[in-house]
Amino acid sequence: MTAARADIDAALLLLDRLGVSPADLHQAARDRRQIPTFAEYVPVVADAVGNGSRRASSSYWKRLVEIWGDRRLDEVTPSEIERLVQQIKANVVSRRNARGGRSAAELSIAALRCLYKRAVADGYLTAADDPAQKVEKPRRLPSTRRAIADARLAEINQVAGTTGDDPDLDTLLMRLHTETACRRGGALAMLPSDLDPEQCLILLKEKGETVRWQPVSPTLMRHLQRHIEERQASPGTPVLRYRDGRPITRRRYDHLWDRVGRALPWVTTQQISTHWLRHTTLTWVERQFGYAVAQAYAGHVGGDASVTATLRVPK
Repeated sequence: MTAARADIDAALLLLDRLGVSPADLHQAARDRRQIPTFAEYVPVVADAVGNGSRRASSSYWKRLVEIWGDRRLDEVTPSEIERLVQQIKANVVSRRNARGGRSAAELSIAALRCLYKRAVADGYLTAADDPAQKVEKPRRLPSTRRAIADARLAEINQVAGTTGDDPDLDTLLMRLHTETACRRGGALAMLPSDLDPEQCLILLKEKGETVRWQPVSPTLMRHLQRHIEERQASPGTPVLRYRDGRPITRRRYDHLWDRVGRALPWVTTQQISTHWLRHTTLTWVERQFGYAVAQAYAGHVGGDASVTATLRVPK
């Protein structure tokens, strides 16, 4: 037996005692060579996730590429992630509704977990090797949102409907969100084919791939149909449009609330937004019909969406 053969036999014996096969070593070496860098992998994940996840995570992924672009995914430790999160938290832009950077810290960890979850699914890492899961997320504090009082809501509607360059559009937006408690994404994704005038229902497609038929008043349905006709929304294109036929974007909501806030300073002070309309409506639904119906009306996963058709809405 040659010396080389003896060395091989000794190595095989050691591997056998360790429970590792030569194939495991070969696979590990190959996987190590193939693990991508952050600069290589972030675009892959950005293309794979939905629009909502991309919007929420894109700024944090950009930061990862800036500071760790040439490092492989398996080279970053939980301690390094923790330090990065603390830096993001410390440098967050101060706003009236800021909570010491907790939201930024939570979103940054969520962005990292999304990235590493995809890396595990793609076979680059094992779940045990995921460093993002070893960093604790900050506990989410209760929301400061509450139902808007009737008198205050009337003030908001008055400003929205009498100012700006398109009061008809803004009034329609306010009524749509107040009646249906839909999210901005659901309103922006609504197509002409999503309207059922006979039963006064609209189909809402929102985050988490939830889809539900939501009841609306005959008045709102008529205004939606008139909006489609006057602004020439063709089948397969968004319902909500500017006068020139361009579909609106989230920026329309930003401009709307900025204008309302200038007229009503308390709107800016409390950081009231479209989501407050949703909260206001769901609070009313829960008080009138109970928690289970409110959950379904909100489109929360697990609710029985069929009960929404039994709700009565304004004429």
